[in-house]
Amino acid sequence: MSIERPVVVPHATLSQLDQRSREIFKQIVESYLATGEPVGSRNIARLITTPLSPASVRNVMADLEHAGLVYAPHISAGRLPTETGLRFFVDALLEVGDLSAEERSSIEAQVAGEGRTMAGILAEASTLLSGLSRGAGVVLVAKSDTRIKHIEFVGLDPTKALLVLVADDGQVENRVVMLPPGLPASALVEASNFLSARIRGRTLAEARADIASGLAAGQAELDQLTQRLVQAGLASWSGGAAGERQLIVRGQANLLENLKALEDLERIRSLFDDLEAKRGVIDLLNRAEVAEGVRIFIGSENKLFSLSGSSTIAAPYRNAEGQIVGVIGVIGPTRLNYARIIPMVDYTAKVVSRLMGASMPDPTLA
Repeated sequence: MSIERPVVVPHATLSQLDQRSREIFKQIVESYLATGEPVGSRNIARLITTPLSPASVRNVMADLEHAGLVYAPHISAGRLPTETGLRFFVDALLEVGDLSAEERSSIEAQVAGEGRTMAGILAEASTLLSGLSRGAGVVLVAKSDTRIKHIEFVGLDPTKALLVLVADDGQVENRVVMLPPGLPASALVEASNFLSARIRGRTLAEARADIASGLAAGQAELDQLTQRLVQAGLASWSGGAAGERQLIVRGQANLLENLKALEDLERIRSLFDDLEAKRGVIDLLNRAEVAEGVRIFIGSENKLFSLSGSSTIAAPYRNAEGQIVGVIGVIGPTRLNYARIIPMVDYTAKVVSRLMGASMPDPTLA
């Protein structure tokens, strides 16, 4: 499992921290990840293996604070890690765990599901990660360069039809389109045949220009109402603006658990606003697509979550040609259980890739 992280250089480096400072710093971070509370020198003195008095621990904590790795939220409080300290911990001290055989089997069984479509697999993967992490599970759905296997209009009533799209990788997308007034029933078949003949085995980008030029030049033997139906179906499929991508978010309610203070609630409200403004989340996850493995963003390292103080752990998934086509991950507070969630995200992305027919090693061997 490879992990790619943005490079952040704290005031101190690992080589400048002696064993005593390293142990105290690690205890501060691990206590924060477990409880979210500041930890004081007396508790640290009881937890560390090196025998030190609370006064000696306070001196080390002061040095760590000067180095920009910890801070005191109140004058008389213990210490919490800064975002820089968390990044330092994740990069230099975190021991990433591994999943048991039972956990791997459970993830595979839950994500795959008998007879589940690719869209269902991605939604289930998001739900799974949300439940396992107690954060919000997110999936950035495959790019619009998926090749289409089948397209069809199905009449619902005189004013609406269901546009059914089936991709080569098994994804099924259904969209309701409005029918032009006075459209004959035969027009649904004509429009389906027209699009299928030009789209099958091609991506939307490859087919869109050809279809548009064919309609504009009147090369297609379609009446005016049927042409409008074809254009409506094409616009619906493209999702409006070129390059638009779907974001699946599950488990936002998990983020409301274990809130300890009013500022926590305000932070979560800010995060909910971020998740509602999906454009920013998509931009963030797009950055994770350039990585070969798991990518970790902590707090204000990305401007999207600068107010909510949230972290993102994400990994790309691949299509049958081994190309990265989307991202799967977890968004939650900065005190996520990184050691446990990182391998979960990594393995789930591999399972999704395998189910898409990616030419990559079996995730059980990774």
